Amino acid sequence: MNDNYPSLPHDHGQPFEKDVKNHMPPQQSFATLAEIYKELGDESRLRIFYLLCHVEECVINISSMVDMSSPAVSHHLRQLKSGGLITSRRSGKEVYYKASDTDKTRLLHSMIEAMMEIACPWEDGNQK
Repeated sequence: MNDNYPSLPHDHGQPFEKDVKNHMPPQQSFATLAEIYKELGDESRLRIFYLLCHVEECVINISSMVDMSSPAVSHHLRQLKSGGLITSRRSGKEVYYKASDTDKTRLLHSMIEAMMEIACPWEDGNQK
């Protein structure tokens, strides 16, 4: 046995390079990513996040745009905000929400748009 390769339970004829395991991010990094994906793991939250990547809006208008009740939208907004994906600002009695201006948010937004283009082509001909 070569000392450069760990002993694996099944030998499939492919050498397991020690560097792969040594360069794997720590388990906590995967836990952090799983939390981020959980934040968007609900269809309604995903729709609201997508919307807020394009416009700053108040709860009433968001509710109308996604056809949900204001309390339901508020619930999802709290979750998105606690995950750092959106921010809010108060103007008088209104609170306006928008996507956070962070690398994480920009990347998630572009990933969503790319996945929509790949997985969800529109049938009415408005998209490729």
